[in-house]
Amino acid sequence: MPYKDKGHLEIEDRGAVLVVRVDGGPHQEFGLDLADQLDGLVARADRDPGIRAVVFTGAHPERFVSHAAVRWLQEEGAASPTVGRRGAAAVVRAAKHVDRSRLLGPLMRRTPMRGALQLERLHTTFLRMNASGVVFVAALNGSALGLGAEFAWACDLRVMADGDFFIGQPEILLGIIPGGGGTQRLTRLIGTHRSLAAILEGKPFTPAEALANGAVDQVVPQREVLAQAVELAERLGRRAKGSVAAAKRSVYFGGSMSLEDGLHVERAEFFTRVMSKEGQELMLDYARTTDATGELPLYRPDTYAQALASGSVRGRRSTKTKRR
Repeated sequence: MPYKDKGHLEIEDRGAVLVVRVDGGPHQEFGLDLADQLDGLVARADRDPGIRAVVFTGAHPERFVSHAAVRWLQEEGAASPTVGRRGAAAVVRAAKHVDRSRLLGPLMRRTPMRGALQLERLHTTFLRMNASGVVFVAALNGSALGLGAEFAWACDLRVMADGDFFIGQPEILLGIIPGGGGTQRLTRLIGTHRSLAAILEGKPFTPAEALANGAVDQVVPQREVLAQAVELAERLGRRAKGSVAAAKRSVYFGGSMSLEDGLHVERAEFFTRVMSKEGQELMLDYARTTDATGELPLYRPDTYAQALASGSVRGRRSTKTKRR
């Protein structure tokens, strides 16, 4: 049966936080429609200063996202000519340039190159999430394999349901490898050897194993997953959106470079924030409070606790500070 997409995103606006239920049809699969809608959602959240965090969860009662729609992958692969590694490298390089072209992109999507363009667009969406000032949280209400796991790895934080659930990369059992970023993102989360072993085996992690390996951040009872993820999103979403973006870019992109190059990225991002109006006002507040009280505010336990909860150190004039 030819592949027909059935997925959509159900968006619940809770003010500064969007709760997005991923509906992948009867099998909870991730296909082209979901990829396109996700791209639009990320662009919207990134542009809107009022959106501080996005929480993704599955519409299926026991699955976050099952995996990619296999028929989608198979048909796009069959539509393209067989190539070796060098040819494939040339195709994906071309896809990167074509995807950025407003004129060539729509035309090339009607050719056998469309599969490479679709994958390039998905990777671009995930990278936009990594560079954004929005905090993205995966509320794993159930299992996630393949692209479902890669979607979770692309988020900033992951809260997973305890129980008979699993998360991992089984692609090798279908004669392929992860293509949505799994070889890179899982490696950065848990380390080279553990990532390679998991990918070669194709066996997923249980919630306890995922937590122990650092692949998820929290494991809670299933009924509490969404509430915990929203609470986490709300708390971290109170941080300055510009600073969140700068920190994420420094960690995600600078962290995979050489130390010298990574420090260069950090310096550039640091100076954008230290020279910002917001950063200047908060630092001046901090200095004035120190002068007024005779103590550094972050060495007062009550002040530090309030700062963690509110997202900034409240100084003598911090109530007038507008975050941006």
